[in-house]
Amino acid sequence: MVIKQFLFWLPMIIIAFANATLRELVFIKYYSEMRAHQLSTITLIFLCVIYTGFIFPYLHIKNSKQALLTGLIWVILTICFEFSLGRFTHKSWAYLLRDYNLLAGRIWLLFILCLFLLPYMFYMFKSR
Repeated sequence: MVIKQFLFWLPMIIIAFANATLRELVFIKYYSEMRAHQLSTITLIFLCVIYTGFIFPYLHIKNSKQALLTGLIWVILTICFEFSLGRFTHKSWAYLLRDYNLLAGRIWLLFILCLFLLPYMFYMFKSR
């Protein structure tokens, strides 16, 4: 089961990089860095909802526990990838952690929460 979640998570890296490119080429030109970050987070959520909708039938999730486990695996993979890539590119821990500061207007945690809940939400919707 974990291998399947990992394989279906991999394209999310491409989606995230495409979204980051959109942020850097478009959003940054017209908005502040903070607003660009917020818009980028929202577009990434939207793109991942669409992607999850396409792949959900292939995940073969049979119950809510499997759905939540899938979301948890995706969150762990995402955070590990994000921090590994950040450290590999010599980003400081303070820089890497700043997007997790909700009090400063950083809404990356909203994406993490959505990523966790997406398989569960699709499971609940499909099981009705």
